[in-house]
Amino acid sequence: MTEILTVTLNPALDLATSCPSVSPGPKLRCGPETAEPGGGGVNVARAVVQLGGQARALVALGGANGDALERLLQERDLDLIRHEAPGQTRHSFSVTDESTGAQYRFVLSGPEWTEAQLDAVLDRLAAEAGEGDYIVLSGSMPPGCAPGWITRACDRLAGRRVVVDTSGAHLHHQATAPGPAPFVLRMDSAEARDLSGLGLETRADSAAFAEALRARGAAEIVIIARGKDGSVMATDKGRWHVTAANETVVSAIGAGDSFVGGFVKALAEGLDHPEALRHGAAAAAAAVISPGTQLCLPGDFADALPRTDLTAL
Repeated sequence: MTEILTVTLNPALDLATSCPSVSPGPKLRCGPETAEPGGGGVNVARAVVQLGGQARALVALGGANGDALERLLQERDLDLIRHEAPGQTRHSFSVTDESTGAQYRFVLSGPEWTEAQLDAVLDRLAAEAGEGDYIVLSGSMPPGCAPGWITRACDRLAGRRVVVDTSGAHLHHQATAPGPAPFVLRMDSAEARDLSGLGLETRADSAAFAEALRARGAAEIVIIARGKDGSVMATDKGRWHVTAANETVVSAIGAGDSFVGGFVKALAEGLDHPEALRHGAAAAAAAVISPGTQLCLPGDFADALPRTDLTAL
């Protein structure tokens, strides 16, 4: 199987808990907390491994929080490549209001990087990943990482298949189609609406925008997640829609990362793009019924996969 290497430059030690209700003012007495390794690339690698695949995870770690996160990753048998971060690894935490089911998510900032430190990451990735391997750049980019770094990464990592699932200024920059392009670019509907300036009310609307981005040169494959309406994908072979396979949401944490993990794992195993889209949807469906930050459990994935409905648009 082709190798998968995920990259997490701004990981987090994710804490999750709940309380009877969330309101300003009084102290909120919370229930037991869970601690999980977080960050886009970390979650993608965890999803791949939980689904029975193999992935290596390059993670930038620093300070006591970084050491704690490293121990959690080792407990989950991830093939960890530790890269020293320029400062303390950040925390993030989520609190679920038991009275409403609403989930409040708080994400702290991470350490700031210099251009030289970011270039050293690209050198290491080039050394770690071989021709044709998948390199997944997922999650937020750290402070100090200017838009355009993903383009530099695609240039430095020529011959590898770069998968990008990011947000903010980096996603906006990538949507302008600077060359060279990544293999896959994924985003959610809110991000797609922001980029397009359109409502993207229907599957066909989202698929048309995905194709416009692909034709412009933003990526070889463009995927737009539509929440409970599933996802659309545009490739040079056509456009597809896959259903979400599950409308129950217990926790949205890691659903997108689970999608990427299921999708890339399927591609690495030799499945074609539409079938890989089904696997991504099933992984996301499994993730949203798992509490906290547990991501996609294999039994839930196996149940969800037959429920996915793939349609050519």
